[in-house]
Amino acid sequence: MTLERYLRNQDAISDAEQEILAQKCVLVVGCGGLGGYVIECLARIGVGHMRVVDNDVFDESNLNRQLLSSSMNLGRPKTLAARQRAMAINPLVEIEAYQTNFTAENAPELVAGCDIAIDALDNIPSRLLLQQAAKTAGIPLVHGAVAGWMGRVSVIQPGDDLFSQLYPAQTEIQGEEMERGALSFTVSLTASFQAAETVKLLLGKPSLTGELLEIDILHSIVKKIKIT
Repeated sequence: MTLERYLRNQDAISDAEQEILAQKCVLVVGCGGLGGYVIECLARIGVGHMRVVDNDVFDESNLNRQLLSSSMNLGRPKTLAARQRAMAINPLVEIEAYQTNFTAENAPELVAGCDIAIDALDNIPSRLLLQQAAKTAGIPLVHGAVAGWMGRVSVIQPGDDLFSQLYPAQTEIQGEEMERGALSFTVSLTASFQAAETVKLLLGKPSLTGELLEIDILHSIVKKIKIT
């Protein structure tokens, strides 16, 4: 029998699929712009376990786009806000919060036991590290990135090494978000696609594996690009 909180998931998600989601564990690295919206979506849809990782605290510059930030929690850890928000939305969801950077040293522990990893980061080196950790663990990685009015989403299966194709010449610490900014609607839409791809992977539905979704909000264009 479907819980009342999940009634509006039907008929898109069956009772059996809802139970599958309840048994899954997802790693979200980054609890800022993309991560905040991803965590919100996954908590509401009923993904049973989330492990969230971030070493940052909220500051005033986050208020334009980060769902979990407010004028009342400036200076508070983002992982704490993520855990409290998810528990308030859905107490059936188990949240593990790690107030730390994602590093080569802690990557094996953080990835262990997870079914999917989600890239909600904002720099290339950390993304490369997460891609390698997901590859080693044998789990898919759902990539998301924003830059001004543009968003990108893709699914990276173990061994695909997509980032070497997407960012072959980018070795700088900060990515395009720092150069071109991040708008609230770009972040929320991109994160929604990431959450959707995560749910599809968990349920064995068709995903963006081998494809890159490019979202141009300024010109209202969404296109899929085959990746070779």
